[in-house]
Amino acid sequence: MPVPLDEGISELVHDGDTVALEGFTHLIPVEAGHEIIRQGRRELTLVRMTPDIVYDRMIGAGCARKLVFSWGGNPGVGSLHRFRDAVGNGWPAPLEVEEHSHAGMANRYAAGASGLPFAVLRGYTGTDLRHPGIATVTCPFTGEELTAVPALNPDVTIVHAQRADRAGNVQLWGITGVQKEAVLAAHRAIATVEEIVDELDPVPGQVLLPGRLFAAVCAVPYGARPSYAHGYYIRDNAAYQQWDAISRDRQEFTRWLAENVHSGARSAEEGEGRR
Repeated sequence: MPVPLDEGISELVHDGDTVALEGFTHLIPVEAGHEIIRQGRRELTLVRMTPDIVYDRMIGAGCARKLVFSWGGNPGVGSLHRFRDAVGNGWPAPLEVEEHSHAGMANRYAAGASGLPFAVLRGYTGTDLRHPGIATVTCPFTGEELTAVPALNPDVTIVHAQRADRAGNVQLWGITGVQKEAVLAAHRAIATVEEIVDELDPVPGQVLLPGRLFAAVCAVPYGARPSYAHGYYIRDNAAYQQWDAISRDRQEFTRWLAENVHSGARSAEEGEGRR
């Protein structure tokens, strides 16, 4: 049975958890991130391949202790200023970072989903990405030196999708990223969806995730805004541009957070009506 988002987050996301909010380019679970902020979660290790403005907001709100990622920026605009402030100045709290390549992160999720302790790939060569999360192994068959990265098994993975049925089966399509692997790798999973329907009609290129994988399914219309949900609404590019100015200034960011997140109201950039 569907549960309200606030109940799902309250029950399943705890202080100190490793939390992945995945969705690549679209289907980003932004409203779930806002609910984590509202509930005042702290000391989280945030995991995401592309920590765009949803993680910028969570970092600026003081939710994060560490960020594990492979690319950090405001898509098409520039820097994430709350992320930069936390790393450079420790505001509102110091932030530890662990950076990987996209291929490394995707392989870490895949290893976690498969129940393996690590993944092996040809990658990281020629980069300065060297930390305890990256190692080398020698192939026992060819003698080739390869890169090894540890499996990712988040305490909680949260994904956004277009639909779920009343049995909790989740359907998403479009650019699906690593949502499937991130859900399979997690100890607990939450899906926010645009709508809950009686029956999931087939869609070309769909990914179907069975309800048994999810501890909670929550109906959250416009839950990806200002990102988009393919077939439901378009990306709000103006909101990404506006975020640059909002996030540069601590006072402006704090004001925005109070008015658009802590007030309990959905963000102003959501707009009206599906497009």
